[in-house]
Amino acid sequence: MPLTFADIGEENIIKKIGGKPEVKQHLENLGFVTGGTVRVVSAIGGNLIVNVKESRVAINKEMASKIMI
Repeated sequence: MPLTFADIGEENIIKKIGGKPEVKQHLENLGFVTGGTVRVVSAIGGNLIVNVKESRVAINKEMASKIMI
């Protein structure tokens, strides 16, 4: 399921990252890699703040929908 459906505070494993190659590369540069963990801190209007690799990252709904957990 996409990251947009994750429960707040629950740790999830990233199974797949979709999208165009440049989108995948951008997400990997932010720390979203297959097999890594991600936890949603808050969600406002579909946009998410997540913890990934000891960092907090804000991503929009479109990007979050490309990250499968």
